[in-house]
Amino acid sequence: MKTVWSKIADTYQGTGRKAVTSHSREAQQFYLTPNSPCPYLPGREERKVFTNVAGAHAREINDLLTQSGFRRSQLIAYRPACENCAACVSVRVLTSEFSPSANMRRVNAANDDLIGIEIANSFSSEQYSLFRRYLDTRHLDGGMVDMSVLDYRMMVEESAVDTTLIEYRLRDIDSAFTGKSSGTLVGVALTDQMSDGLSMVYSFYDPDMKDRSLGTFMILDHIERARRKGLPYLYLGYWVEGSRKMSYKKRFLPQERLTVRGWERAD
Repeated sequence: MKTVWSKIADTYQGTGRKAVTSHSREAQQFYLTPNSPCPYLPGREERKVFTNVAGAHAREINDLLTQSGFRRSQLIAYRPACENCAACVSVRVLTSEFSPSANMRRVNAANDDLIGIEIANSFSSEQYSLFRRYLDTRHLDGGMVDMSVLDYRMMVEESAVDTTLIEYRLRDIDSAFTGKSSGTLVGVALTDQMSDGLSMVYSFYDPDMKDRSLGTFMILDHIERARRKGLPYLYLGYWVEGSRKMSYKKRFLPQERLTVRGWERAD
């Protein structure tokens, strides 16, 4: 983390759209977006710093950037760089110490008839159909609502790091023997594996299955997947205090939150 922070400090110029570096041309280049309305807190503006994540060292770069509070989208890593706000806080769950609450245990029990199957990050029309229903029901005012089939395919398949999809399906009669299912698709998670954890890049689910709390279930499943792999963290992206739609992330304890002093524990 220190390496990336010092690199950003060396290259970032607050008045320009490009973070210019005096080092070699192979040094990581950082850029700034213009200000735009904040999607989380009304009346505020957001700005992001971003960089390309590709090439022979993409995995190492993505690890360092994620550990420094960046998020990946296709071949870009970004993080907030707002001038007068620091509400977006990176969160990662401590997988080995996590213990589900009574409510979370009920969520797991309610979804005992589902199976999560890890597959290559390849597009399918079945996924896109579920994705469209999810956006049209839950995020009609969001920035992704106009995503086409091609946009979705690029989101899923454009990656230079270790990326997979977890498809959540209703179990069928052969699931106990095969570990797979041809049952109804009810949820999908686009997930990166890093050296120290899993990162949930994006997830969506059947909006009609409200009683199942599928979003919570997929996080619980990812915590267990990371634990089985011996990975200490599950990266959940940004928790934004004051944003109702981001408040769920603070429920997964213990966790660490990235501050100006580094990662700090929250129980």
